Amino acid sequence: MKTDIEIARETVLKRIYEVGKSIGIPEEDLIPYGHYMAKVPYELLNKKRDNKKKLILVTAITPTRAGIGKTTTSVGLALGLQELGHNAIPALREPSLGVCFGMKGGAAGGGHAQVLPMEDINLHFTGDFHAITSANNMISALVDNHQHFERASGKQLKSINWRRVLDVNDRTLRQIVTGLGGIGNGDVAEAGFDITPASELMAILCLAENREDLQERIGNIYLGYDHNNDPVYVRDLGVEGAMAVLMKDAIHPNLVQTTENTPAFIHGGPFANIAHGCNSVLATKMAMNYADYTITEAGFGADLGAEKFFNIKCRKAGLNPDLTVIVATSQALKLHGGVALDDIKLPNIEGLKLGMKNLERHIENMQGFGQTVMVTFNQYAFDTTDEMNFVEQWCNERGVEFAVNDSFMKGGKGATDLAQKVVDVIETNPSGPLQFTYDLEDSIYEKLDKIAKKIYRADGIKMDSKALKKLKRIEKYGMSELPVCVAKTQSSFTDNPKILGAPTGGFHIHFEDLLINNGAGFIVARAGSIMRMPGLPKEPQANKIMFKDGLIDGLS
Repeated sequence: MKTDIEIARETVLKRIYEVGKSIGIPEEDLIPYGHYMAKVPYELLNKKRDNKKKLILVTAITPTRAGIGKTTTSVGLALGLQELGHNAIPALREPSLGVCFGMKGGAAGGGHAQVLPMEDINLHFTGDFHAITSANNMISALVDNHQHFERASGKQLKSINWRRVLDVNDRTLRQIVTGLGGIGNGDVAEAGFDITPASELMAILCLAENREDLQERIGNIYLGYDHNNDPVYVRDLGVEGAMAVLMKDAIHPNLVQTTENTPAFIHGGPFANIAHGCNSVLATKMAMNYADYTITEAGFGADLGAEKFFNIKCRKAGLNPDLTVIVATSQALKLHGGVALDDIKLPNIEGLKLGMKNLERHIENMQGFGQTVMVTFNQYAFDTTDEMNFVEQWCNERGVEFAVNDSFMKGGKGATDLAQKVVDVIETNPSGPLQFTYDLEDSIYEKLDKIAKKIYRADGIKMDSKALKKLKRIEKYGMSELPVCVAKTQSSFTDNPKILGAPTGGFHIHFEDLLINNGAGFIVARAGSIMRMPGLPKEPQANKIMFKDGLIDGLS
């Protein structure tokens, strides 16, 4: 099997205007970024979509550290539907440089189910992340400037909650001190960096409807409070327009192509363990505008990405998926069945059987949202027939449709069985209206408690004094009706990454802090020891990425 980058490099790409033309976008309406990528102006979005347009969510069981293959499955499903003669487009998130140079080395699908040009998508792409980073840090500079010139007036912020961001994994920047070097260099203050995918501006980009909405949401960003303990927003500095201008191009969805030259939209890239984990509403609706079947994915396991997809994105955007596809791998099932991490690629049917409780929990949770669910087994070369047959039989006994996805090895032809079953399930048993985990009228505490009990099966929640203090401020500022976004480890239903499987009761979700993302329109609740600025692994993928004979090597 060739590497991802070898397969990508051997694929003959179509010019982006040909890709756009294939779904009815005229060349003159595209904003090209080179020959093979383009921005599609959001003004082309036709809000009067045909009711026959189908939306499919791809989520997963609790993943291993290497992931689960949701992007590969999403692309593969789109290719399988195209292979069957259906018009299908995936709507995906943009990769983070932190991921590319950290653990994974890339996030544009894999094998023969990729989005291309993968080198550009995995690196700087069309500059969306840079625009968000620049706007975020410009706000920090403007706040610091305000503090500097208002030093004597008493109009300074008493507390600043806004943090800087960079799209790198750099643990040393989590907590820093700024303003050293004398009075001319600003006030000495504690500060810190998050990774760009965790920025509130990333969430705003992914939820905004247009530039005007983008600007208004930026103005609503909560910066901190003044000496009267009143909230201070970006609009109070009068700079929301300038920040929106910095992101004027980033708001347009990006059009690229798959390994089989079919269209794909990629836009926005919030992580699901520390942010809301979904691509932009604009990209999803744009795909639905031009496709009969739109396939979108939500990050990490369904307890994180899918929960936020339903409770935040769908609630705000008025979306209602017709089907949820849960991706499982033999490795993840064995890991949750107690098999040692180093041995999960080896045949172990007993370990796999024990791990099915994790899959079962995710199925139950998705059905609790009113979703029709099917399971797809993301096949690897080392998977055995006995293991795949067992998962299929297990699903059949529970009335859940099952299909193997072999698009990594075979592209669209390896996903036709999955695609056909998706079509059949949607035709015969589509999802009903969404049933949310909580009501917006619930208090923030009640919302988090309901997620903990219904999704994680915890006994309830506990809040540190810092979180309780923030809770009082949220209530005082009239923000209690915002939805919540849990920042939690992706490796467990609990807030402890070492507890695998599907624990029921005997634990609480421990919230250390609450972050007000008023511009995005939700409250971030940080559980356990989760960090919003990841660190690099001992052997980062950056050690393997280089030029060889003038070509990029090691990016996957």
